Amino acid sequence: MPASRPPQNDPAAEGEGDEFEPAMLDEDEAQEVVEAGDDDGDVAMDSDGEDDGGGEYNGEGEEAMTLENDSIAYMDRHKDSVFAIAQHPLYPHLVATGGSEGDADDAPGKGYVIDTSAAAPRPRPLLPPSYNADAAAGPAPLQNTELEPIFAIDGHTDSINALAFTQPRGEYLVSGGMDGRLRVYSVAVNGSTGAAKIAFVGESQETEEVTWLAPSPSAEYANTIAFGASDGSVWVLSIDAAAEPAIQIVQSYFLHTGPCTAGAWSPDGLLLATVSEDGSLHVFDVWGAAAAKSLVTDNGQTVVSLTEADQRFAVEGGFFSVAVAPSGTFLAAGGAGGAIRIVSLPRLTTTQTSTSTSQSQRRGGAATTSDQSSHAAGTILAGINTQADSIESLSFSPAPRTLLAAGSVDGSIAVFDTSRSFAQRRIVRAAHDGEPVVKVEFVRSAPTAAAAGWLLTSCGLDGVVRRWDLRGATPSQNTVSGAEATGLVKEWRGHRGGGGEGGGVLGFVQGDTGERVVTAGDDSVVLVFEA
Repeated sequence: MPASRPPQNDPAAEGEGDEFEPAMLDEDEAQEVVEAGDDDGDVAMDSDGEDDGGGEYNGEGEEAMTLENDSIAYMDRHKDSVFAIAQHPLYPHLVATGGSEGDADDAPGKGYVIDTSAAAPRPRPLLPPSYNADAAAGPAPLQNTELEPIFAIDGHTDSINALAFTQPRGEYLVSGGMDGRLRVYSVAVNGSTGAAKIAFVGESQETEEVTWLAPSPSAEYANTIAFGASDGSVWVLSIDAAAEPAIQIVQSYFLHTGPCTAGAWSPDGLLLATVSEDGSLHVFDVWGAAAAKSLVTDNGQTVVSLTEADQRFAVEGGFFSVAVAPSGTFLAAGGAGGAIRIVSLPRLTTTQTSTSTSQSQRRGGAATTSDQSSHAAGTILAGINTQADSIESLSFSPAPRTLLAAGSVDGSIAVFDTSRSFAQRRIVRAAHDGEPVVKVEFVRSAPTAAAAGWLLTSCGLDGVVRRWDLRGATPSQNTVSGAEATGLVKEWRGHRGGGGEGGGVLGFVQGDTGERVVTAGDDSVVLVFEA
């Protein structure tokens, strides 16, 4: 959990006399710095004119809690923190959640698959409250839908801390645990009814503790999944229930010397980027496409390998997040002390070339630092240090937008424009009321064309999910206060919150459209919110 990591010191600047020194962006270079969540309460929230009153739900054997609750549905079968959440790529109503069965060190892991289509949208009142028979009483409390699991994920002897559906069709669900187990389930969905049939396929245990899961987006290499481990190893597995064995090892890598904390595939599924607490970044040539073009490094496994030995890349405390740009030509690695490193990637396919070129043409035809064509693989394009603590989450906006969002343990969200030398476009210092930001993610398909690529969703240990509109971030907005200045357009409450008290939001899924957000709560509750 992000709050468990102590603040790290900012890394040293680049070594003197290097031929290339990445640009270091300071706070005074920002187009806009805004403060959110001030005590004077000047941040107005969009509640659609409804008085949600409060929500009440019961955990098994637990006292009922009355909260400010914006959710339309809930599932409270978990007995402890919900650490992981995943959503089916074709049928977003199918959501998997995973956590622990208790707070004991040896408590088994437990997960569920739920069907959120049973959550009925909240009705809009036809008449104002003044037309009610008892107008003084106000509107009747809106009731939430209780969701029952359609499948239970069992078999882990320790907490489930990673979940993923395989790409591109979600044929398998994979759970990863702190017990080192990977358990695989087949998922067959009736296209007419949306009903799912889920069955256990098999199990693999290659390490002591799984730290993350990442499904490959490649249709050519469908049902491939990568995962990292606490011992620093990285594994790539393929799944085929009709094969023997059903789970096969494609690749295994042992270059990291510390826990492997995050991984991300390139959009074409040819490269896998991973980072570690040891301060290293490796980009693996999983299928040999780079080797065929003589683009691998001396180790024969990677196209990029950077460690703390390179002072331009060094981050004291290591890295905790990584994301690859939609163009596939560069990545961002987020680490301790608010450090972000931007690193170029090789061009392996014509798709990358056309994507990068078309984006450049939309910006006026001039190449920028985000176009890899002018940089060798492994070039450090920028070093960014504008946030004060670990970068827990990174997200690139969908093309043609060129934004990068970073969520930090210091409670801030920073947004950078990758088409303008990674200049800082906006920073919201108290995006989650001073509590760590756990996840940021752009909405891939906005409800309107004008909003496409501008909407960002975030969650934090304050127990709140927020939606931000990043349009219009200009210096003139520094004179504007409240929600208009921060870009906050919506927030959803319902989790207990309180940071270290165990009520934060540890993850969410929102589909392509962001119309429904489903959360994993540290308070053992899963909530469904409607945008």
